[in-house]
Amino acid sequence: MRHAGRRIAAAVGATAALLLIGVSPALAAVPAPSAASGTVAAPATPDPRATPDAPGASVTPSATPTATPPAPATDGVRFGPELDWGDDGPDGYRTRLGETPAMYSVRLSYPLDARSISEWQHAALQVAGQGASLVLTLEPSAELETLTDADAAELTMRLERYHSQYGTEQFVRFAPEMNGSWVSWGQQPTAYVAAFDDVAAAVHAGTSGAEMVWSPSYGAGYPFERADGRLDAITVRDRVAIDTDGDGLFTEADDPYGPYFPDADSVDRVGLSLYYFGKGEAAAAAGRDVPLEENAAPEDGEVAARLDERWGYTTGQRSSFYDRFAVGQGKQLLLDTGALYDFGREGDSELAVKRGWWTQMLAELGDHPLITGITWLEVVREEAEAGGREVDWRATANGELATALRDDLLSTGLIRWGPVSDVVTPEQGVAATVQVRQGGADPNEEMNWITGSAAVLAVAFLASGIIGRALPKWRYDDTSASRDLRIDMVRGFIIVVVVVTHIEVTSPFAYASLKAIGAITGAELFVLLSGIVLGMVFPAAVARAGEWGAAVAAWGRARKQYLVALAVILLVFAIGFLPFVDASAVTTFTDRGTGEGGSGDSGRVYDLYPNGERLLDYPPPWYAVRQFLLLEMGPWPFNIMGLFVVLSLAYPALMWLIKRRLWWLVLALSWGVYVLHGIAPDVLRLPSQFDAVFPLALWQVLFTHGLVIGYYRRRIIRALTSLPGKIGVGVFVVGYAGILVYLWAGQTYGFTPVPFPADLYAGLYDSGYQRIFLEWGRLLDLPLVLVCTYAVLTVAWKPIEKSMGWLWIPLGQASLYVFIVHVFFVLAVANIPGLDRGSFWQGTLIHAAVIGIIFVMVRKRFLFTVIPR
Repeated sequence: MRHAGRRIAAAVGATAALLLIGVSPALAAVPAPSAASGTVAAPATPDPRATPDAPGASVTPSATPTATPPAPATDGVRFGPELDWGDDGPDGYRTRLGETPAMYSVRLSYPLDARSISEWQHAALQVAGQGASLVLTLEPSAELETLTDADAAELTMRLERYHSQYGTEQFVRFAPEMNGSWVSWGQQPTAYVAAFDDVAAAVHAGTSGAEMVWSPSYGAGYPFERADGRLDAITVRDRVAIDTDGDGLFTEADDPYGPYFPDADSVDRVGLSLYYFGKGEAAAAAGRDVPLEENAAPEDGEVAARLDERWGYTTGQRSSFYDRFAVGQGKQLLLDTGALYDFGREGDSELAVKRGWWTQMLAELGDHPLITGITWLEVVREEAEAGGREVDWRATANGELATALRDDLLSTGLIRWGPVSDVVTPEQGVAATVQVRQGGADPNEEMNWITGSAAVLAVAFLASGIIGRALPKWRYDDTSASRDLRIDMVRGFIIVVVVVTHIEVTSPFAYASLKAIGAITGAELFVLLSGIVLGMVFPAAVARAGEWGAAVAAWGRARKQYLVALAVILLVFAIGFLPFVDASAVTTFTDRGTGEGGSGDSGRVYDLYPNGERLLDYPPPWYAVRQFLLLEMGPWPFNIMGLFVVLSLAYPALMWLIKRRLWWLVLALSWGVYVLHGIAPDVLRLPSQFDAVFPLALWQVLFTHGLVIGYYRRRIIRALTSLPGKIGVGVFVVGYAGILVYLWAGQTYGFTPVPFPADLYAGLYDSGYQRIFLEWGRLLDLPLVLVCTYAVLTVAWKPIEKSMGWLWIPLGQASLYVFIVHVFFVLAVANIPGLDRGSFWQGTLIHAAVIGIIFVMVRKRFLFTVIPR
């Protein structure tokens, strides 16, 4: 309804349009156009992108609005840069400035194409990491009349998506500087107003909460025909709209803003481009055709004069832009600004030029409370106003500039720093990858499955005693001192579970993998069994090379793991640049709403390669190199690799203590670290990606116990197979499973499981069994699974080995190799055209094919000399 007036007027015809379009709310009615309206005057007026840099003939406005100005925003003035997103990023800018900006700006082509969508998503991901607002400067790449409702709908959909994913505040600065002649959409008021209103209608009808920003360029020098001659080709209707004084000429006497102002309801904020080009002393010497001769600091009071609409005009203005459109329309104002510097020219210093500009601008904030946002152009680029030379707009390019900018911003006491919305960090993204991947996690359903699994394991454990006596020929021949095929069998099963789980398609393999081992995931067994194997082989390694030689070999293995981890991170990153390959399947992660954040995070996309593109810079910035070297980036199916690197580095020292019978000290220290993490989780945090989901302070407890178990395996087996040991293990297995079943029965059949509370079972999952934490329930399930599985494999080895050993044992013996290569299979499956992940037959075929290919690779020892096993 709010745009009905505009559409009806457009349909009536040119005569009515002349009366309705182009008249500013702050200006009086203008006379009818003369017969000479087709004649274009050519006064010596400058391009506003090279706005006059000396007073020239400054004129005091002759009228001011009487509207009561609205109250200023209470959260301060937001400041931030417009970056060259191909060569810079938010983390780099924040590092240079020393503060977290509240907003960033990005330029996008409109209608949205593949490149602009990619750039937008890239910027949204990075800005979300700081909880900043995002200003979207949309630059039309097609004629304004050809922009469609479908284009606006696509924009609205993307605004809603990124707001939903990150909670980011977004400002749509549509076709800015539309009053200028240097942009393809410039000086076309009729088409521009219609296009702006249409985009605004779509955005406002959506749920993103995005605000529309109307942002012309500073008007001195208008209508700027000296620059491009655009006014020669405009329509009759636009001629009338632009000729606001009705004298038949286009001169500075015409209103530079009013003809382009859309429906007031379409505009949420107003904006103004206000750049400093530093050329010349008079208005007539400020155009593009006048070369920049030297770097000059701005004159005192220039910004104030511009905000009063006095700087560079040869014809008096009735009122300032600020008074007309900020105060008069009750809109907050977003300034787009910057000051250039040409290092190839003499004159004032860069600091004098740029600081001279921003200090004046900051000084005006108190007198202009509706200025609630400032974006500074932070790029190096060629400028026509500088004779086509490359100039530097950046305010943080060196430490002196950045420090001065930060100090001046802080000194105002008015700047609102970030975050201004939810901060979406890579650490949160990695933590989010540990979710129930099949959908929402119902605690009762999950607990029921855990209880059922415990009951089955207890029955299998009891049956193993009977089988062991009835069929002794099936037993495992346990004569090897350094190799236990039962452990290899379990490792093989676990690594298959990992592969199937990470390749997210529907199949019976997927269902079994997600449910087969109760409360624990494959990761717990993987870490524990790795410790057991290393503890078992250590004596043999010492016998071969001595204790020091064994330690050096272990550190060499850790080094190889680390280098392979770096190589995988780089390979996945590089593969993403191949045509028709979408690496985002592993370089980002989409929240299922089943992680720690719950359903409220559903759909949120996390960037797992923070500043990865900065590695392509020359030289790459240290913060990006540091993130790479510390494994702070990488594909989500691979994040546990960093944990193995750190544990492998600690392995020789731990075995040195264990070999000297100080196993009790190792375990005491291990549990001490575990408890400390529970009390103060941030004390022992590592920046590496893995620590967000596999905290070293927690997960090391599995590895250290594995080392002790592996080193003393024979003694532990003898103790557990003695009569007291069998009784103790039996009491644990049956007692633990029996209690869970008893609690389940009370919940199911409505009786109080005395002596336990009636509601105990309902809260068990949340208090001890959640998959995203290494809690007490999962720690209890781990020995249950290990003991029962080991017992069954011991007494029924031969039939199990014959049926599945051909697959599980070789994969288990090369489990680390399988884990490394499976990342590339996850990526490959994600790029299968037309894949229906919900299709049972497609998923079954894919899982079977991937497992089969990996099995062949292991049997052929493909790249065994390069990839650790």
